[in-house]
Amino acid sequence: MTPQNPPILLIYTGGTIGMIENPETGVLENFSFEQLQKFLPELQLYAFHIDSLQFDPPIDSSDMAPDAWRRLVHIISEQYDRYAGFVILHGTDTMAFTASALSFMLEGLDKPVILTGSQLPIGVLRTDGKENLLTSIEIASARDDNGAPLVPEVSIFFENHLMRGNRTTKINADNFNAFRSFNFPVLAKAGIHIKYNNLRLHPADVHPQLKPHYLLDTNVAILKLFPGIQENVVTGILGIEGLKGVVLETYGSGNAPRKEWFLNCLQRACRSGIVVVNVTQCNAGTVEMERYETGYRLQEVGVVCGYDSTTESAVTKLMFLLGHGYTPEEVRQRMVQSLAGEITL
Repeated sequence: MTPQNPPILLIYTGGTIGMIENPETGVLENFSFEQLQKFLPELQLYAFHIDSLQFDPPIDSSDMAPDAWRRLVHIISEQYDRYAGFVILHGTDTMAFTASALSFMLEGLDKPVILTGSQLPIGVLRTDGKENLLTSIEIASARDDNGAPLVPEVSIFFENHLMRGNRTTKINADNFNAFRSFNFPVLAKAGIHIKYNNLRLHPADVHPQLKPHYLLDTNVAILKLFPGIQENVVTGILGIEGLKGVVLETYGSGNAPRKEWFLNCLQRACRSGIVVVNVTQCNAGTVEMERYETGYRLQEVGVVCGYDSTTESAVTKLMFLLGHGYTPEEVRQRMVQSLAGEITL
């Protein structure tokens, strides 16, 4: 492997980019990566080798789960020394969850892992998949003058923007600009030239060593607040058998009702060992639990500040930490630390 011709591994998991319309039913169905390649003869024009690996059968984005994340980590770990970068074709609906999970599970990552996909199948005339895929491959192969990768982290490339994976969320079901990184600047913009935001990229480690992780605990839940939420709803979620972690989606900068029953429910949950993390329902901004009394009361009963974390990142980070057997207090301590650039402190 040379800096001029770094081989890239393309991993096809499924998703809209690899679908084709059934002529009889009109329903979009998965088809093979070999068929997908027929729509992209440009893949042959790169000056480096591109290998491919396909999930069989392909997985719809809605069916992506921790087992698939483990499978991706295993593939990347097994092939890590053979390739200079990895591009993952993935459905858009859960792409931000997968990207967030991989950012925690691939500790010590020093090579690009770029997730991309499309809103229209690759075989459709106006597809966005073609440019998303070709540019992702180019970014995955990009090196500096010393031969080091320019983007040594997990990211998402979509509609001309490269974004940190654990900072990204899907914001549009219809348009090509499906993803946004509200609380962190984009890592690169693709126009005539690809312009990298070098100050925001993870620095490459001098002596990197990938440490893959596979332990995840999925006993977590999301509790989204809304005006008029009833006590039985809150107690029902917090009383789920085996529950270990909750992402609490609050208002504004981390505010919630001051009703005593609500605070008592949260206090009992925290005292029982459930880790409750406060994230905002707003697209942009951060949780500041000391700013208003409502947020301060949450802090008093044991709720942890999620800062400017996305819900996707908070959920997968909880799964990751709980899976490693930390005590509730240790999980709380690590939730307020940046493990992979997922929060701004």
